[in-house]
Parts: sequence; C-alpha cells; structure tokens
Amino acid sequence: MSFSVFIVTFFTWLLLTSFTDVKEILVGFFASLVVSVVMKRYYGIRFDLKFPLRVIKFIFIYLPVFIWKMILANFDVAFRVLNPSLPLNPGFVKVKTDLKKQSSKLMLANSITLTPGTLTLDVKEDELCIHWIDVKSLDEQIKKRKISGVFEKILKGVFE
Repeated sequence: MSFSVFIVTFFTWLLLTSFTDVKEILVGFFASLVVSVVMKRYYGIRFDLKFPLRVIKFIFIYLPVFIWKMILANFDVAFRVLNPSLPLNPGFVKVKTDLKKQSSKLMLANSITLTPGTLTLDVKEDELCIHWIDVKSLDEQIKKRKISGVFEKILKGVFE
C-alpha cells in the first residue's frame, strides 16, 4: 500500500462527501485503502521535500506555458479552417522523449493531444507516435522542438 495514495484518496473522499456520518468516513477509509492497494503500481505521487516546489513549478510555470501554446494552436487551426487555400501536410511522426517516468510521459502525451493540430496516438518506451496537422519536417530535432520541446523541458523539472 502506498501511504501517499491513501492520503490523497481519503482526503478527496472527505472533500466530496459531507463526512457528517461516521459510516461515511469508514466507507471512505476502506475505499481509500482498497484504491491505494490497487493503484500502488500505477500512482507516482511522492510526498517529499520537493513536492511543494514541484506543485509550484507545475502551476506557475507549466500551466501558463501550456495555456499559451494551446491558444496559439487554436488560432493556427482556426486560421487553417477559415482559409482553405493554406496548404496542409498532415501525417504521422515519431518523436523521441528524454523523459523517463511514466507519469511525465503521460502528461507530455496529454499536453500534445490537448493542443489543437496534434494528437498523440501511442507511447512506446521513449517514443511518441503523433498525428500532426502540418508536418513541417522529418528531422528529429525540428519535430521535437515544434511538438514537444517546451513541454518536455518543464515537465522534466516537475516530474523527474
């Protein structure tokens, strides 16, 4: 059992319920216990001294960059829709990542997918398979810089 998973799950239960009845608290306790045992293998939250710093980095560095990139990508896709004469070059590309932890790869894949114009289809070891609305180059460095570069740098500081 992972104690940190238990704590997060139990406090989430307490926040989502009124926790005025002892039965509700006991059900939440045992449900959290079961979830923490099952999720131990997949859940990577560690409460250490760096945890508050990582949360601050995520909120104040990563989220603003992600929101800005999402806004730019939305305008790019909207411009392409409204201006059909723009050439499109859709295709599938593979981008290598330097991230090691599964949680950071998952966050990178989700960030790429949530940015319009790109869709992460698969993550295998250190490679992401992505559909890109306008393949600009097949060069590894250019693909990485255009698709995942900024996200990957920040996520490495947050999760690894």
